[in-house]
Amino acid sequence: QVQLVESGGRLVQAGGSLRLSCAASGGTFSRYAMGWFRQAPGKERESVAAISSSGGTTKYSDSVKGRFTISRDNAKNTVSLAMNSLRSEDTAVYYCAAIVDPNYRVFYALPFSPNEYSFWGQGTQVTVSS
Repeated sequence: QVQLVESGGRLVQAGGSLRLSCAASGGTFSRYAMGWFRQAPGKERESVAAISSSGGTTKYSDSVKGRFTISRDNAKNTVSLAMNSLRSEDTAVYYCAAIVDPNYRVFYALPFSPNEYSFWGQGTQVTVSS
């Protein structure tokens, strides 16, 4: 079972940049697809970005496409989310999550919705001030 710890969240001005990191332990990191999700007060948790176990496939929500970049380092057991051109609507608690990558399937689809992920971190707060 993998344990996840997010870091890097803080208060930042609109238009600024931030990099979140998620450190994994307790599992074979290179087996897991990883995702970043966020939840704002009063709203449901939403998908932000996901990356396959090898790093070769990524997916983004329309709201962050072109501004956020997900990456991973399987040697260091970390996944990161680089966030640029931040907006007030990006304010949320950001979570990383993991699932064993179903890349054995004939018709492969990178897991992207929150209910597809099994292991979750505790979250890190990102606040964008306007």
